[in-house]
Amino acid sequence: MKKIIMLAISSFVMSFSFGQTVTDALRYSNDDLKGTSRFRALSGAFGALGGDLSAISINPAGSAVFTSSHATFTLENQNIDNETNYFNVNNTSSESNFDFTQGGAVFVFRNNRQDSPWKKFSVGINFENSKHYDDNWRASGVSQNSVDQYFLANAQGLPLGEITVDDPNTTYVYSQIGSLYGYQNQQAFLGYDSYILEPETFDDNNTVYFSNIAAGDFNQAYNYSATGYNGKVTFNAAAQYTDDLYIGLNLNSHFLNYERYTSYYETNNNTNTLVDEVLFDNTLTTNGTGFSFQLGTIYKVTPELRIGFTYDSPTWMTIEEETTQYLETFVIDETNGDFYQIVNPSIVNIFPSYKLQTPSRFSSSIAYVFGQKGLISFDYSTKDFSNTKFKPTSDAYYSAQNNIMSNLLTRANTYRIGGEYKIKQFSLRGGYRFEESPYKNDEIIGDLTGYSFGLGYDFGNTVLDLAYSNSSQERQEQFFDVGFTNAANIDRTNSNITLSLSFKL
Repeated sequence: MKKIIMLAISSFVMSFSFGQTVTDALRYSNDDLKGTSRFRALSGAFGALGGDLSAISINPAGSAVFTSSHATFTLENQNIDNETNYFNVNNTSSESNFDFTQGGAVFVFRNNRQDSPWKKFSVGINFENSKHYDDNWRASGVSQNSVDQYFLANAQGLPLGEITVDDPNTTYVYSQIGSLYGYQNQQAFLGYDSYILEPETFDDNNTVYFSNIAAGDFNQAYNYSATGYNGKVTFNAAAQYTDDLYIGLNLNSHFLNYERYTSYYETNNNTNTLVDEVLFDNTLTTNGTGFSFQLGTIYKVTPELRIGFTYDSPTWMTIEEETTQYLETFVIDETNGDFYQIVNPSIVNIFPSYKLQTPSRFSSSIAYVFGQKGLISFDYSTKDFSNTKFKPTSDAYYSAQNNIMSNLLTRANTYRIGGEYKIKQFSLRGGYRFEESPYKNDEIIGDLTGYSFGLGYDFGNTVLDLAYSNSSQERQEQFFDVGFTNAANIDRTNSNITLSLSFKL
């Protein structure tokens, strides 16, 4: 089949929103384990410890634990391996990249007044690339469901006069339908103009459609490729009160970029079919900014035993999205001869911005420090994903999606444990973490398990840290959001090598 590369030659500002879903909300609500090598070597169990640039992202009081001004910069190599299963056909893929994932500094100011209970103050700034979206995978197999169900689900109930315009210019028709009626009508138009759909009657008021793709077996292949990041810049302030209490505040500026390309290809040789090949390409570009804050405290119960508590506010994000689409079918026409039907709008849909509020999080931590020899630490956090919200909530579509999230999602707990042992200038580290699924049905996204270990060497004023971390999680990836809801089962393994350089200022 001749494949045409999609080329967007113009853009169009939509007055209707794009169909945001639970999957979109979760994508921007969850962070990966990122940060300095020491932080990652202990699997992020740093809430009661502090004294690390990435520990500040867990508990803002941690910057006041530093005894002097400090800076850290981190490089990462990330490797993602995906094993997909779709109707008992297996595929494997791998994605690897290098990135600057963390950089920041803390400045410590001691209070020289001996009669004051305030011992020192600290201010800091830290950048972290808190989530990578770089990923690719492929699913292929034979199904008895066709992509025609996606176009039918969008078209049924819509008047024929609202999914087509009497004009041969595809770009004009696609943009006019989007302007007047929205994204759903555009999807129905694609199905109609590609001959996948047929109206029951050719009357503008017709609302019933059937498929020109006959039932049977369908050879299907789906390719997914994504890039992007979710990062934040943290502005931190903390203080030490007496010898035992540390308190802190973070103000976080968030920014995200997510770019996704999917290509779906289907063939069939079913009896009486009028369309036996479908190629459907989609791109999505998402950009956003947001704000959140954190309050935290660390308390020394004894010189060795420490406890920590943190409140993470919701993240309030404003998100903008753009899409492009391309559809190609092979039509069997015994009268005039078979032909390829290409529906290439050659246009970028620019949708109105929307707001997303991610859920808040509560964390508690406990750590035991064995003098200069080492430490062991445990962190627990909880986050109720059913409180995720699209805004404005007065919008009927967003309100419906919020109700869906409330029913599908649940509270998820995270457990982290880490330890460190020092031998002269060397530090040996290890950790383990367990993150519960945000779904009530954990077959959609399973629990995540991960482990880590690392090594550090102290040169005096400079410290070099190296860490390896590994996590695995199973999930289902649905190809389309309505109608054709086939999904691939994916077993994802994420492994990282992280190198950090820290030095006193």
